[in-house]
Amino acid sequence: MTNFTNRHGAAHALPAPDAEAQVRADDRGHVFHSWSAQALIDPLPVAAGEGSTFWDYAGSAYLDFSSQLVNLNLGHQHPDLVAAIQQQAGRLATIQPSMANDVRGELARLISEVAPAGMQKVFFTNGGAEANEYAVRMARQFTGRRKVLSMYRSYHGSTSTAISLTGDPRRWANDGVDNGTVRFFGPYLYRSPFHAETPEQESERALAHLEQTIQLEGPATIAAIIIETVVGTNGVLVPPPGYLPGVRELCDRYGIVYIADEVMVGFGRLGEWFGIDAFDAAPDLISFAKGVNSGYVPLGGVVISDRISAAFDEMPFPGGLTYSGHPLACAAGVATFEVFRRDGILERVRDLGERIVEPTLHRWTETHPSVGEVRGRGLFWAIELVRDRATREPLVPFNASGADAAPMGAFAAAAKKGGVWPFVHFNRVHVAPPLIISEDDLVRGLAVIDEALNVADAAAAR
Repeated sequence: MTNFTNRHGAAHALPAPDAEAQVRADDRGHVFHSWSAQALIDPLPVAAGEGSTFWDYAGSAYLDFSSQLVNLNLGHQHPDLVAAIQQQAGRLATIQPSMANDVRGELARLISEVAPAGMQKVFFTNGGAEANEYAVRMARQFTGRRKVLSMYRSYHGSTSTAISLTGDPRRWANDGVDNGTVRFFGPYLYRSPFHAETPEQESERALAHLEQTIQLEGPATIAAIIIETVVGTNGVLVPPPGYLPGVRELCDRYGIVYIADEVMVGFGRLGEWFGIDAFDAAPDLISFAKGVNSGYVPLGGVVISDRISAAFDEMPFPGGLTYSGHPLACAAGVATFEVFRRDGILERVRDLGERIVEPTLHRWTETHPSVGEVRGRGLFWAIELVRDRATREPLVPFNASGADAAPMGAFAAAAKKGGVWPFVHFNRVHVAPPLIISEDDLVRGLAVIDEALNVADAAAAR
């Protein structure tokens, strides 16, 4: 048996190393993996996790700098979340959503209390894609319109409407599933489609473009605009000053529902309960998942404005899910609120982001020729890698694969060799560790990434 030492100094036994062979055989023989050519992948068997670290069967430790899929906000095996699930399972493991349940109602109340004013109701789903599906369904029912506008640089999930809303290449093979979606360009100053030179120009011109899109599509045909409050996988794009309030004003002017996709940034990732709190804009619907209970049991949902929820007081809502508000998932959600408040999670995220991450990453723009820009907030950052800072040519081509993506693969391999599991997408490295990461681990992980960037520098020089 191989041992690992947890954050409290206690030793625990990992499964025997020879168990890895069975894990690999079962996985390769029977598991069909998402977004993958099945014969070309070799998933890492993971034996255990605790806090911000997970271990493979050989006992190698990795700092989880991606929080798995930016969902493990309270880290691996948080004792409070595990205990809440165990206690709930011992009392009432499941109950249908048409019945009232204590933890479901308590979690809905807790969420509504931290949501923007005038959002008192919550519809629970099993994850983020479903949350966006149902947010769109609510908007369409409420307005009687069909079209939904979304950004080219976006990801909203892989179910039918959610993938149609998605702007990145994962949509391409699924185009036409929902023909009521229309895309537009959001703000991205570093690669501005509007030739802007300042954040203020980018905001103004992006809003003008969005309004023109609304007018050309026909305002009376548009049910909703859905926007990731901070664009996640597609770049950690923080909206410039005035942009989201401007979206809110356009929605009010044209009678359009504003949906804030907070699946990735909700529940602390930016140091706020909801990311929208940092940008002075109130949406009509908020989709959430991931950090609401760190994915310990699948859970997502939609926070609904009072004016939209009131429309369904006498009119039935045409939708539902067998596991909506599952008690085990909601118990972990209630425990999440308790941990956040007791341990000051929001405050520590803001502190670590401002005091440790931001200055460290900004130094890399001076020490690493391959670092074109860094951007982010809280514990959610992107490092954009380039071949040439003057031209801003990406280190690898857009949507690169195979040999074209080799420089990013080499960077990732160097980070893993140093004991950090990175989040790599296109020509970017994202920094998104668990919100409970210790300062020492955060500094150590950033030092590993700093060293691994030398590999990107070498690739850029070739």
